[in-house]
This record gives sequence, structure tokens and C-alpha cells, in this order.
Amino acid sequence: MKIARFSTGGDPRYGIVDGDELVVLVGDPMFNGFETTEERVPLAGAKLLAPVIPRSKVVAVGRNYAEHAHELGNDVPDHPIIFLKPNTSVIGPGDTIVLPPDSHQVEHEAELAVVIGSIAKNVRAEDYADVVFGYTVANDVTARDIQKLDGQWARAKGYDTFCPIGPVIETEFDWADARIEARVNGDVRQLGTTADLIFKIPELVAFVSRVFTLLPGDLILTGTPAGVSAFTSGQTVEISIAGIGTLSNVAR
Repeated sequence: MKIARFSTGGDPRYGIVDGDELVVLVGDPMFNGFETTEERVPLAGAKLLAPVIPRSKVVAVGRNYAEHAHELGNDVPDHPIIFLKPNTSVIGPGDTIVLPPDSHQVEHEAELAVVIGSIAKNVRAEDYADVVFGYTVANDVTARDIQKLDGQWARAKGYDTFCPIGPVIETEFDWADARIEARVNGDVRQLGTTADLIFKIPELVAFVSRVFTLLPGDLILTGTPAGVSAFTSGQTVEISIAGIGTLSNVAR
């Protein structure tokens, strides 16, 4: 089931994607379930928003594809490397990625994002599905020159607009072997599969929840395949994951 957060000019609402329409939900399905109203809204007439705004945090995983670790000159880690992106970095489909003036090398990172659906602490790997609401597409935008300059990742990955997500949340996604792709102005830059994740979704949920209490709406970004590259003002970055959809943002 694909869940969208959208606006038709008023307050944000939620709907189930049904062909070229949205079946409007009574409220936020993460808290109110999937009860529907009688209303249907044409997708063409709706502005899709970030499908969730994390209540507290975005937890991202670094170097979780071996070829990406190697392309940046790093070893494959023996445990997940995690870092935080602020929820103020989150934007939705069609929103603008604002390039900071203090960086000259901003790069895309195509990622599968896990959307947490309930309070989660010390979750066992075998129970991971109990706390997952669904999955969406993410772009872990990174100012690579700032990352190298600072020697840590908070500023390089935390700028406003540096976490585009969307276009929808897929609640029944099979993450085991999904094609993931990044394009810049239509040119393919990254092409991989989630089958190559070093640390799989159950292990990541267990690991992260041992460190942080996860709240409904929090995100875990699971890492990016090889092929990260820079993009510049005026270019459009598209991130696609088979079974979820395509996230598109222009840079300015």
C-alpha cells in the first residue's frame, strides 16, 4: 500500500494511492490507521509533500555498500557506522535542494529509507517488522568537500534541504533485492540493488534502537551504492527505487 502526504492548498492530508487518485484518510495513518473518508482527490491536482516529518531524528548509515566504501577510499566497516541528520534537512518531492555557498562539491546519495512506526528501543532483529511502518526513497545529500574539511559529517550532511524523501511510503515493500538508481538530468550516476547492503534492515533496526530510542516517524537511511557524484545549480536529481517510486528535486 502506497501512502502519500499531500496538499491541495490547505493543511497537509494523507491518502492511499489508488491508480491516478488519492483515497483520503481520516488522519495520519501512523497514529489513526487506514480509515478512509468518502473523498477521492486526483493525483494530478495534489502537491505531494515529504511523506513524513521525523518527530526527532533521521539516523543515517554510512559505508553500507562495499563498492561505495571503496570508491571513497574507505574499508568496509565491521559494524554499522551511524550519524544524524536534523529533521530540518527534510524536504519533499519537487522541493528545491538549496546549495550552500560554502561548498563547491555537493553530491547525491541514493538510499532506501526505513520509516519507523512505533516507539522502538532494544528491538531484536527478528522483531524489526513490528516497529517499521514502511519504506520510502531518500537522497542523503552531502557536501563532500565540507565532509573532508571537517573530518566528521554533521555539517556536510545536515544543511537545510539535504534530506529529500518521497514520493510515498510503501507499507508492503520487499527490501531484499530492489533496484536503486540515481540520475542527474537524466544521466544514470548510481545503479545498484539493496541485495548488496552489508548490514540488512533487521540488523540496522536492532543496532540503531540499541543506541537511540526511535519514535514514530523517525527515519533510518540505509546507505548508498557506488557512483556518488556532484550536481550543480539548475540540475535535477532523481532517485528511484523499484516498488516505491521516483523522488525528483532540482538544485538551486
